[in-house]
Amino acid sequence: MSLTLIALGFMILLVAAYRLYGNWIARQFVLDDARATPANTVNDGVDFVPTRPFYLFAQHFSAIAAAGPIAGPILACQAFGWLPCLLWIGLGVVAIGAVHDFTSLAASVRHGARSIAEITREHLGNRAGAAMMGFIWIALVYVIVAFADITAGTFKSGTEELQQGGAGGFNAGGAVAAASVMYLLLSILLGLVQRYLNPPLWLVTLLFVPATFALSWLGTKVSTTLLLDHKTWGVLILIYCCAASVVPVWTLLQPRGYLGGFILYSALALGVVGVLFGGLSGRYQILQPAFKSWDTGGLTGTLFPFLFVTIACGACSGFHGLVCSGTTSKQVERESHIKPVGYGAMLAEGFVALIALVTVMIAAPADLRGKAPGTIYGNGIGQFMTLLIGADNLRFAVTFGAMAFSTFVFDTLDVCTRLGRYIVQELFGWRGHFGALAGTLLTVALPFYFIIFAREGMWTEFWTLFGASNQLLAALTLLAITVWLYQARQRIAFTLYPMLFVLTITLWALCKLAYGNLRAANGFDIKLVNAIASAALVILATYLAVTALVKLRGERKSSLVPEGA
Repeated sequence: MSLTLIALGFMILLVAAYRLYGNWIARQFVLDDARATPANTVNDGVDFVPTRPFYLFAQHFSAIAAAGPIAGPILACQAFGWLPCLLWIGLGVVAIGAVHDFTSLAASVRHGARSIAEITREHLGNRAGAAMMGFIWIALVYVIVAFADITAGTFKSGTEELQQGGAGGFNAGGAVAAASVMYLLLSILLGLVQRYLNPPLWLVTLLFVPATFALSWLGTKVSTTLLLDHKTWGVLILIYCCAASVVPVWTLLQPRGYLGGFILYSALALGVVGVLFGGLSGRYQILQPAFKSWDTGGLTGTLFPFLFVTIACGACSGFHGLVCSGTTSKQVERESHIKPVGYGAMLAEGFVALIALVTVMIAAPADLRGKAPGTIYGNGIGQFMTLLIGADNLRFAVTFGAMAFSTFVFDTLDVCTRLGRYIVQELFGWRGHFGALAGTLLTVALPFYFIIFAREGMWTEFWTLFGASNQLLAALTLLAITVWLYQARQRIAFTLYPMLFVLTITLWALCKLAYGNLRAANGFDIKLVNAIASAALVILATYLAVTALVKLRGERKSSLVPEGA
């Protein structure tokens, strides 16, 4: 099978799903633009801000599309082959991932833009809400730790991931760091321009989007300016996340997300060029086997269940539910915007996962040995880019690919910190500036500890557990939404069956991780922490599932009792 046929078939699947299944789900919620959204009823200018759908889509898309849909497919393909990955990404994103995102956003908008934890509290009780908050807290810590470490490693001078041309005073890690810092400053400038000058969207797009790509080029020219060690970058990134978490969304989150969305669009466009025209020309061939083995050995070597949790976000992601209910729902201007932002953005992330999968499919097995996912993705995107700018510019093209990967990860970190702040404030009832600051500091406390005291590259120790907790969070979100729909006497099959599948597969994976890490632990080390976290997640998820079952059975019995009995 050629790359071109795979890409065309995948795109047809996504378009058909959006037009058919997406419309059907929208009808179940009876979306109505006459119903005021929380962004309009509150509109505080800080968190609740009505936002145009194209702008909001870019911000939301850049927030959800980080390392998961890129690193996950690359790791899974190397372990199990490309065909199982392709099947799970395609079927999972249509029937599970996009449904999860759509329903999460719709549920939050209908509940006053409250978080999934608060929705769980309302429909399953206070204890269940607290359990969900505890689960989300653990999941967020793993997201922040893993992604901050990946980004710090990318910024570090001389990392393995960015060894593209170290001669002539050029440092690829420093180029990424410089470009990223300038990109954040440009985002702040865009936010100020939008806030105080309010120019047309087409004008700011015309001016600021090209400037974003110009900064990527400029970063390669000042690549020796910001050369810091791994831990220093990790601490600075977390300090940035603290600041970004408490400033108004128009200051940084919205403009940064909007510009980051165009970097994602560019990476997608390069991917389309590569898989279509590179495949048609015969320049790129599939060099990886379609299937390798049901069990590759080791703690996470079995296809069931670890294929599904290794592809952490490409098919389904619980983190998306936090974004939908934490920031995006506070900015939805009209209910009709829920479908393109919720369902549409997740389908686009599925295509991001496909492009990442292709970058490893066209590489010979021997060429992948010892290379990190960021290297493989950067090399692949760079190869695709040379179809447009010529092979003589391969070094710049590969550097751009690695920069894009870094941007995807970096864009998620401040959103994740803001979501953690929201959860803490909801849990303790803290309001105002003090509550925002205290919630932020509590959210980043453990990531600071891990960044300072753990070894470099520790994200590999956390990745599978991050993926499992992330997928299980999606199952629990679907569980809460299913209860809400059942109580409202609505159809529940489209959320119930995906929830049961993901719940089963992730609990299976977490039980194996808890047992395996506990056996391999040597004192109080990372493996023991992973074992404890896995066990805690299993306990919390089991409690929530049992609570939901008891709740539903009780309501079913009460509905069968005749009135006046």
